[in-house]
Amino acid sequence: MNDELMRCGTCVEPGRFELTQRPRPETAAPGQVLVDIQAVGLCGTDYHILQGKHPYLEYPRVIGHELSGRVAEGSDRFAKGELVVVNPYLSCGECRACQRGKSNCCEHISVLGVHGDGGMCARTAVPEGNLYSADGLTPIQAAMVEFLAIGAHAVSRSGAQTGDRVLITGAGPIGIGTALFARLAGAEVHMMDVSAQRLDMVRQRFGFERVHRSGSPLMEGNLGSGFDAVFDATGNVAAIEAGFQYLAHGSSYVLVSVVKNDIRFSDPEFHKREARIIGSRNALDADFRQVMAAIRTGQIDCDALCSEVIALADLPARFASLAQNRDALIKVIVTDLI
Repeated sequence: MNDELMRCGTCVEPGRFELTQRPRPETAAPGQVLVDIQAVGLCGTDYHILQGKHPYLEYPRVIGHELSGRVAEGSDRFAKGELVVVNPYLSCGECRACQRGKSNCCEHISVLGVHGDGGMCARTAVPEGNLYSADGLTPIQAAMVEFLAIGAHAVSRSGAQTGDRVLITGAGPIGIGTALFARLAGAEVHMMDVSAQRLDMVRQRFGFERVHRSGSPLMEGNLGSGFDAVFDATGNVAAIEAGFQYLAHGSSYVLVSVVKNDIRFSDPEFHKREARIIGSRNALDADFRQVMAAIRTGQIDCDALCSEVIALADLPARFASLAQNRDALIKVIVTDLI
């Protein structure tokens, strides 16, 4: 391949993923830094893009927003070759949310790999303010920071603390990340999923013993009063609506996943509990830093989270199968992007 070109993991159209060639950037615009990508995590969003299920996306799209890389040129904050975590949320800095320190829900947010092309390629240009030093992390660990930050942000939004009893519905990667940070906050963590395979996985890999199959009679015995916080990480309307029944009086319902449909619930039952519905979107600077600190101190085991490492060249032949067999996976990491 021409040295001026690079391979890019591209969803050309629904169901069709290819390695396309694009020019390799050699200069960065003011305020941006060139980053040589080292590892990319595959996310549920990427699988949805492949399957044509993402509602706000134009094809073709270079995917990849869970990124680690090395700085290709020096900058004011980073040395050449320094390992960095990429924050893929590009905010405007001017809207009401940004002015109030809520850049994660910027009115004009653009997420790498979704609203614009992502980082599943050898090199990309990123605003300098969207990079964090990954000192003390490996490239694979650094590529896991973004998805874990979503869970850390959800727990922060909930206000969960020591002694609280919480329920996470959905034991996929986001649900697992939420459970890990709820446990670090001191909460008693329960997890629910339709998949016995996933529940066995979170028990064996992460030691979550309080696991429940969806539809099981939770509101009995000492759980009869409900949970102080319920987190939905299913992306399923029926599961979200079913979650209201698990709310304790004075509790919070944190919607980490998002659905296109309307959500219905009984207002008298909700109101008498003085419960709160909280949307949790993306993550903030503090969440990224909390995740990196937890990885550095060994509080988060990235080896347990990593299901497989795969080279970019092998992904076109594997991507559809990975998407169809997600119950057996937590996080697949793509490497060898050059």
